[in-house]
Formats: sequence, structure tokens, C-alpha cells
Amino acid sequence: MNKREVIIVGGGIAGLTAGIHLADRGVEVLLFEKESFPQHKVCGEYLSREVLPYFDELEIPLLEAGPKKISRLIYSTKKGNFLETSLEPGGLGISRYALDELLYRTALERGVEVKQEKVKDIHFGEGHFSVETSSDSYQSKHVLGAFGKRSNLDKELNREFFKNPAPWVGIKSHYYLPDFPDDLVGLHNFKGGYCGLSKTETGAVNVCFLATYKSFKDYKNPQVFTEKELRKNPFLNTFFTEATPLFEQPLSIAQISFSSKEIVKDHILMVGDSAGLIHPLCGNGMAMAVQGAKIASEVLLSAFNKAYAGREQMETDYRKKWEKEFRSRLNTGKWLQKILLKENLAEVSQALLSKMPFLLPEIIKRTHGRAIG
Repeated sequence: MNKREVIIVGGGIAGLTAGIHLADRGVEVLLFEKESFPQHKVCGEYLSREVLPYFDELEIPLLEAGPKKISRLIYSTKKGNFLETSLEPGGLGISRYALDELLYRTALERGVEVKQEKVKDIHFGEGHFSVETSSDSYQSKHVLGAFGKRSNLDKELNREFFKNPAPWVGIKSHYYLPDFPDDLVGLHNFKGGYCGLSKTETGAVNVCFLATYKSFKDYKNPQVFTEKELRKNPFLNTFFTEATPLFEQPLSIAQISFSSKEIVKDHILMVGDSAGLIHPLCGNGMAMAVQGAKIASEVLLSAFNKAYAGREQMETDYRKKWEKEFRSRLNTGKWLQKILLKENLAEVSQALLSKMPFLLPEIIKRTHGRAIG
């Protein structure tokens, strides 16, 4: 009674998208998500338009949610020096609240079975998985791990990245500022981090910043940190002076790690942030979650069609496809972040880009992929 063809652990962008894809192809999917839908989450809420062909293929009515069409980027250093460029292919401003709700409702309509339960353990043996929740046990031949940036399951699975320092803090809130342009995303430096600003489908401006724990720990309170550090950037100072906060308290997430992760661990195919986390300044995390779900779904469908000699060949193929698609983006994000977090390097690099503006669009391209379809 508790056997399913595929079990997905985690109901974020990657897990829900994979569930929709597989269910559309007739696969019996059970998805576990410990939280209720929908929820606000710490996220840049910028979705690259490269996902649109794939969403059209899956008949996910993304544009009906009314996302803002973003086509321009402004980047400023801590001192307020700035650059502006057009974005290609551009992005969509949509809150995680709206996107997750859309994907959740679509998944239910397509026949994905969704259970609001916490998964406590995943064990593989004798050719199948046993998935233990707080109330029951389930079996499946395949499991997708979509449990996010950092989870107790990572500890249970003894994943290497979990042992490394996780020195980053993420803070997110929504603000009301009617004059903020619909088509603009801002990326603004401050000491120890950077802050993204862009409008969502409601007209609210999503403010999401990433800071080192070292720079944040002396303040601990997000509002105090905003006043003492973010406002030193003239662009951010103007924004916070004119904007009205819409959340009673900002959302926060600690212990963020950008260490490399195993793409497959104990035969679980990892997707989304569970497989790898790109630095948020690249603006491609949400699209990578979507594309990773597509790759994993296609690999599983090939396995069901007996395209592989065995599980090992399937897992090797998944690793190769994931690495080919994402490794270069992750590496580019790492060196970009190193530059932007060093004030002198940030100023020098911006002066260079001012003289050679054609370089900035090329850098952006290196953190994004082709249209997914």
C-alpha cells in the first residue's frame, strides 16, 4: 500500500517541477513537504526567462500569475558608484509565495500525491528505498532529494558539505515603493555582502541580502544591521528612507554554505539547492532549480524505459548532465563573489567595466544557460 514509483523529498521549486514533469508522463509520484503551502521564503525572487519554453511545455501558466518583466540591471559599489546594463534574456519578478502556490496547485491537478510530513530518514537496500516519516514508512525504487540548502537529512546522509563552515546569513523582506521601476533589478554592495532589489507580482519590492556571519554577528538584528551597514550604500540609503516595510519582521536563514555537494548521495538524485547552490548575485538559482528538475525527470524516465544497464549507469549519466549544465555557472559565481566582497576589487572592476561595457553582458551570460525546452 505504501509503495510508489518515485518519491520526492521537498516541495520547493525543484521538487514540485519534477513532480509535475513525471506525473505528466504517467509516473506515480509521492512528494513530501514538511511545511504548508504557500510560504514566504528567503529568496531573490528573480526567475530567468530561460525557463519559459519548459514551463510552456509542461503547461504551467506562469504568466497568469502576473510576474514583473525585468530587463535592466543596476549594480552599485559600497561607495555608490554604479553601472547599468540591459539583461538578456531578462527575468521575471515573482514571489516564492506565488510561484510555489502555482506549482503546488499544478502538481495536484496533474496527479502528484502531496503529503505534509517531515521525512526523518532515507535508506537504500536490496534495490529500493525506504523513506521514514514522522508517521509511516514508504518504499520506492527512486528518490529525488529536493530538501533545500541545508537540512537535517543532509546530516543523516553524512554529506560532506554539512561538515564545512557555513558562514553566510540571508535576510528577506518586502517593501512598498510605488516609484520603483517594474523592469529593474538592483544589486548593491555593502560591507560583508550585497543586496538585491526587484519588484514581484504584487507590486511589492523584494529586498533580499546575503551577508557574512562575521559582519552580521555584532548586530544580530536584521533591522539594526540594515541601519548600520546597508545604509552606507547611497542607493540602499535612499531606498530604505523612501520605502515602507510590509513584513512585521524580516525572514532570515542562517548557515548558508556554497561548498560543493554530491550530486548523487546514497543513490538519491539531488535536485535544486540540494545539488548545488549558486551565489545569489548571479540571479540564476530559481532557474537552475527548474532546469535541474528537468534533467532529473528525463533521466528517471529513461530509467523507466530501460535505457540504462543499471542504477550505476543512470547515476553516472545524471552526474555528467548536471555538471555539464551547471558547473561553469557555479564557478563563475564563486569568483564574482570574491571580487565583489573586496571593496577595492569591486571599485577597480567597476571602473574597468565602465571603460569596456560590453564585458558585463558577457559575464551575465556565463551565469545563465540557454532557453530550457
